[in-house]
Amino acid sequence: MKDLEEESVKKWQRKWTQTTKGRTTKEYFPDVSERLKMKLQRTQNFTTIVSGQGKTRDYLHGFKIIEEPTCPCGKEDQTTDHIIYACERLIKERDRLKKTAIGTNKWPIK
Repeated sequence: MKDLEEESVKKWQRKWTQTTKGRTTKEYFPDVSERLKMKLQRTQNFTTIVSGQGKTRDYLHGFKIIEEPTCPCGKEDQTTDHIIYACERLIKERDRLKKTAIGTNKWPIK
């Protein structure tokens, strides 16, 4: 049974590596077997962020819903990566996210 499961994960990994879809998600989770080991609380917010489909200004701009993709901080376009890694307005939230994720191995929902 274990061999069958391992082969399924290997097959999934090959398909995951070859597909041109899911670019943003692949940046966060390039290895299928490592992702399966993670204990992540999957919420709507989590899913939209790791799929690159969160309602960021860059995403909304791509659909011509808003005119400017620039983050309110004024430094660069408001992308998922900018929000998670760089936005100066979100330093406290980013620190809380890191502490919670590292301490509990869960994505904070509040």
